[in-house]
Formats: sequence, structure tokens, C-alpha cells
Amino acid sequence: MKFLAVHPSPLMYTKIFLRLEPLGLELVCETVRCRGHDVRLIDLQAEPLAALFRLFDDYAPDVVGFSLNYLANVPEVVDLAKALKQRQPGCFIFVGGHSASFIAHDLLNHGEGLIDCVIRGEGESGVTALFEALEEDRTAIAQIPGAVTLEGEGPPPRFVENLNDIGPARDLLRNRRKYFIGTLDPCASIEFSRGCPWDCSFCSAWTFYGRSYRVLETERVIEDLQRIREPGIFIVDDVAFIQDKHGFEIGEAIARHGIRKSYYLETRGDVLLRNKEVFRFWKQLGMEYMFLGVEAIDEEGLQKFRKRVSLGRNFEALAFARSLGITVAINIIADPDWDRDRFEVIRQWCMEIPEIVNISVNTPYPGTESWLTESRKLTTRDYRLFDIQHAVLPTRLPLPEFYAELVKTQQVLFKKHMGWAAVRDTLKILGGHLLHGQTNFLRSLWKFNSVFNPELQLADHRQPVKYEMSLPPAPSEERIRQKTLYVHRNLGRRGRSLDDASERFVDETRMSEAL
Repeated sequence: MKFLAVHPSPLMYTKIFLRLEPLGLELVCETVRCRGHDVRLIDLQAEPLAALFRLFDDYAPDVVGFSLNYLANVPEVVDLAKALKQRQPGCFIFVGGHSASFIAHDLLNHGEGLIDCVIRGEGESGVTALFEALEEDRTAIAQIPGAVTLEGEGPPPRFVENLNDIGPARDLLRNRRKYFIGTLDPCASIEFSRGCPWDCSFCSAWTFYGRSYRVLETERVIEDLQRIREPGIFIVDDVAFIQDKHGFEIGEAIARHGIRKSYYLETRGDVLLRNKEVFRFWKQLGMEYMFLGVEAIDEEGLQKFRKRVSLGRNFEALAFARSLGITVAINIIADPDWDRDRFEVIRQWCMEIPEIVNISVNTPYPGTESWLTESRKLTTRDYRLFDIQHAVLPTRLPLPEFYAELVKTQQVLFKKHMGWAAVRDTLKILGGHLLHGQTNFLRSLWKFNSVFNPELQLADHRQPVKYEMSLPPAPSEERIRQKTLYVHRNLGRRGRSLDDASERFVDETRMSEAL
């Protein structure tokens, strides 16, 4: 069969600061290709919409699969699925991905019979069973683990049996030079581990994977790294190097093989402090960027998001990260309850520290505990506004003033790190980019005001709402039962590839209420 995989267009934030290769979709494509099918992949982050329709008409696929990791892409994906189905009614169309796994029934209802199936959970596992059913018995699709159709729903999705058995089909992307993050231009993506054992209330990584945590073998990681031509590498792990042994093993193998890359990774403050030597080692290997999800600069904020890393430990982690001599980026969650004074405090604090600061808006997403506790307060159910750059909960300030303060704060921080003073500091890097024909980072310097604009954000609220997400049932008890949130079944201790000391560390930090 002929399979066309489609990644939707970029979100507001990714139009400026990053554009990442669709690694998950590449893994799905390789899984399908290894079973003898013909595969094509198009990424609308890097190609125009017209290219999709040309490819679809010329290729005439038997199956189209849409990746849907972000809620804001729902209207686009639904409309594209309908359009392709109408062009070729015999084509089987399915949707998968992180967000799709939490809103499967809504997607089918929005599709009005033109979306054949939603695959929940890990796509590599789901597509294997799906293609077998498409070839042998289409009536069995509704019984596939993770499959949801208008006719029925299969059992819970299954994990990929062995992460080391699959690899990304990187050769299918036509515009690999389009992918970057910060000054890492161009940049490829890679995973060393999958899942998160913590349970922050605003996050759905742990609910998707059932609090599991699995790691790839060092040999498998090295094979992938050796095939990557890009000089920049974004490590997509939710929390990098939870246990030091894994980080050291991969790092030592990189050194033995003489692999020279520049790395960007994300981790937690308490993990960084626990495994300092690993991160020192990775600085020697080429780690240039580190992202820390600080989320709040006061104890009240940390408690609200159940981050379970104390304020003191977060600041200690920032100090250590600075000592490594790398570029550190942090995230602060802007609460809709903020007033002008609070925004000013945040601006002053952010200007006093050397870190790159990103401001995102507190947004309850399906799959998170905050979705169950906060969704009754929503002022909109328009998918397009669920991008952490729009306010979907009531704001203390009038909405125009909230956006004005938000964008003012973002502008101050942008000029601090991406303005002309920053350009002077990165002239050597920019010169290297231009010598190699890379302009992604340079172009981003001119885009901010055309993307981050209070009037544009307000106008988004005034747009007609074509598709609305359903609200969850009201919680029947005060404490949320976590197992009701899981996409993949929680396998408990056996689902986490952690040594006993790391498992105790996770439990101690996860259960700590003393913030």
C-alpha cells in the first residue's frame, strides 16, 4: 500500500523560536516502510499547503495519516482530512499523535464520517496493527488496541515492544535545512528516552505514557547520531538524564566515536543538581543549550503547578547551570490572575538574570489534571486558542490589557536576547550560518512584532469557531484518580527503566509537599 504521512503547519511560538523536525512521524513512517509499504512524508511547517495537494493528487495514496500533537492544529487537520477524503473517497484517513489520543471521539465527530480512525498512544505500535487490518480484514480495525472509530473502540493502546527496533525515516523530509532551535541552525532531533515518571498537574506527558520511563540502548543512539548530518541536535526527552549511568554511557560512546555536535536538552532542576557530573561531561561533548522548566518564581506558583521542586532548589539549579558556561533557557507560566504589578515584577526579575526567559500562558489541556479541575472555567473551547499564547481562562485584567502586558513582557525579553545587541554577540555564529546558506535564525529576528501582537491575539478570539472541544465529566470526587487520565496503562515500577536509587529519588520528589 501507499502511505502518505502529513504533519500540520507551525504554531504561533514556533514561527519564531524553533522549527523541529517531525521525529515522531518519521518513526511511524519507518515502521510502515519496514513492513514493505511505500511511504511519503510532507511537513507543512516547511512546505506550502499547495504542495500537499499536488503530492496527494500525483501520489494517490491508499492511506493518509495525520500527526496531531498540538490542540491548536485540530481545525487544520480536520479540514485537511475532509478535503483529501473528498478528492479521493477510497483513501483511508486516520489521525494519531499526543493530542489526538486525548480527544479521539471529538475528532471523529468533527470529521463527520470523513476521518476513518484515530490511533491513540504510541504511533509505531498502532500503525503496525492498523496496516495489518487494512490488508487482511478492515472490519477488525475497531478492535485494534488504541484504535477509535465511529463503529467502536479497541482495547487500550500497547507500548512499542522495543524502542531499539525502530528508527526515524529521516530521508523522507525534503527540506531538512529548515529545522532549527535558537542558534542551532540547522538542527535534527533525537530521543534517548521516552516518558516521564513525575506528575505535574499542568502536563500530559506522564498521563500519555502512564508514568512509564524507557531508555534506548547506547548502540542504537550512536547509530542514529552517526547518520545525522546536521551539526545541531535537539534531545527531545521530557527530562534528560534522570539517571547518571545512562547519560554517561551515551556520552562516553559519543566521545569514543569522535562525534562532534552541538546539543540542546531539557531537564528538571532537581535532576540537574543530583547528576551534576553528567551535565559537566555533556558540556565537554558540545552541550550548548539547556532548558529548565522553572514555571514560577514564588512558592505559591510552584504549589499550584505541583512542580515539587522548591524555589531554593530551582535557584540553586540555575546557578549551577550558569557555572557550566552554557546558554540556559527557562519557562515561566503566566497565570490569567496576574495584574499589572505582577507582570512588572516578572519583567524586573527576568531582566536581572542572564537566562533566556520564555513566558507561556497557563492553559488547561485535555490529558492534564488541570483540564479536569479548571475546564469548567474556560472562556472558550476553540482549539486554535489552546497554544499557550492565548488566554482561555478568565483574566483578572480586561483581556486587551492582559495581552498588552503579556506582549510587553515578551518584547522586553525578546530584545534582551534576540535584539541587535544579541546579534552583535552572535555575529560569528550568524556568519557561519550564512556561509552555509542557513537563514532560519537570522530571519526569526525580524518576525517578532508581526507574530506577537495584542491586536492579533484579540482578533483570534473574534474569529468564528468552527470546531469546539467537549468538556470532560465533572470530577465525582475531590481528589482526581490519576488512572482515569492515562492513555497507556500504568505498569507501575516495571514500566520504569530506572535503577532503585533513581526510582527512590523520583518518589521522594514526586511525593514531597514541603515546597
